[in-house]
Amino acid sequence: MLIEDDVAIAKAVAEDLGDKGYTVEMAYDGQTGLAFAETGLFVLIVLDLTLPKLNGIALCQKLRQQNLSLPVLMLTARDTTADKIVGLDAGADDYIIKPFEMSELLARVRALLRRRPLPFAETLTWEKLLLRVDSCETFYDGIILRLTPKEYALLELFLKNGSRILTRQCILERVWTFDDLPAEDTVTQSKRTCAVCVRS
Repeated sequence: MLIEDDVAIAKAVAEDLGDKGYTVEMAYDGQTGLAFAETGLFVLIVLDLTLPKLNGIALCQKLRQQNLSLPVLMLTARDTTADKIVGLDAGADDYIIKPFEMSELLARVRALLRRRPLPFAETLTWEKLLLRVDSCETFYDGIILRLTPKEYALLELFLKNGSRILTRQCILERVWTFDDLPAEDTVTQSKRTCAVCVRS
């Protein structure tokens, strides 16, 4: 969820996030954003610090008082150390200064999503293939598969998205970090490797 009162910034950020495969809900004031967050339907909040009706600090504090642990990435034009400390102490997980590069915001979003607690004993299956998310183990017809971290991440991504078609760029954004993004041809080779592992 994106909570930002500057409509132009909000739309630009939401569009870029949407292009990377994320579903984004927008709120333009703190009270609306808090009400949305309390539904429990979101996995991450991108939160502006200066908001009408309820500012970002107060909103973040209310979330933490209700034991809502979803990650919060705070956006602000305030760049002093004291401001950062206030935001982090209020419960924000990360802090980015305006103006910012969209590539950095996307990298921070990916990093925060990777830190989310894994669902208890979640398993993903497809025919004879079984992936245990909690233990990062993969089995085919009862036999454990030895996968590299990237192969595992690709397989998890494919199983979680079912029949949905994923673009190469979307796969790159979800599996690789911003600092080690490879060429798009790498995705094709990695998908072939996963297929060979499963068939083996």
